[in-house]
Amino acid sequence: MSEYQYHEFRAVDRPLTPQQQAELRSRSSRATITATNFINEYHWGDLKGDPLDWIQRYFDAHVYSANWGTCSLLLRLPISALDKATPDPFTLPSRSGAQSGFIDAFSVTPTTDHWIVYWGFNDDSGEFERFWCHEDGPGWMDSLLPLRDELLRGDTRPLYLGWLARVCNGELGDDDIEPPMPTGLGTLTPAQSDLTEFLQIDSDWLAAAASASPALPDHETIDPDLDAWIALQTLESMQATTRLLLEGRSQEAERALRQRYLAWQREHSSKPKSSPLPRRTVAEIDAARAIARVRRLELERQRREA
Repeated sequence: MSEYQYHEFRAVDRPLTPQQQAELRSRSSRATITATNFINEYHWGDLKGDPLDWIQRYFDAHVYSANWGTCSLLLRLPISALDKATPDPFTLPSRSGAQSGFIDAFSVTPTTDHWIVYWGFNDDSGEFERFWCHEDGPGWMDSLLPLRDELLRGDTRPLYLGWLARVCNGELGDDDIEPPMPTGLGTLTPAQSDLTEFLQIDSDWLAAAASASPALPDHETIDPDLDAWIALQTLESMQATTRLLLEGRSQEAERALRQRYLAWQREHSSKPKSSPLPRRTVAEIDAARAIARVRRLELERQRREA
């Protein structure tokens, strides 16, 4: 089987300048290069550059796939997108000393101005047919890029899926504790569902983990605190938000508003304060996985009979 590698980079927040496009062209004469994209397939040789360096300098996203069973996703977020402590529970080393024989499945790394979020998968068994042909790379970028918007809006489900990928990769032991449970893990967005496929996350592990996740709130339900908070906003704060919207920084505006509202709500909410969900060990989730597997096999049997 001949070698196949696929690299796709995407610029979202800021298009590439002509100078930057020329710099990238000097690295590849065959790649498709535009103000927002760098795409190339390799059947011999390799990318003449470091994807992590290119993400830090040029792009907001990178998808990679190779026919020896390796794929990865890199996303670059503004440093203001996540609180400093948010990624820690999802990326802590195993306290039981568990280690995988493969590259880590998930990491979140801060730089001066950005967070670099990485998800990866390695098929050592060679059992996944998607890697057998030269077609796995195209299409993943469009499927997975919405994860960036979801993270910018405060959705931590992609982070939890990264932690779950670490479990499936053998990086965590029975005594390790799961990170804070996000809402809606049982009803993933299309991009999050695609991420589980991209990382080949075991469906039984996902079902077991999601069994403890609260359902997403009904969007038709009126939040009694929202109008009270809006009435307290000053003219200056509203003008600052309007400026961000007119400058095309809608995600930043939404993120700032959401953070201010949630901070106020924690102090003044009329709702009774709920206790945080208990965090399970990997062993406890594994026990639930065995139950999920039995249910899945029974459903599959019923479908076959039908």
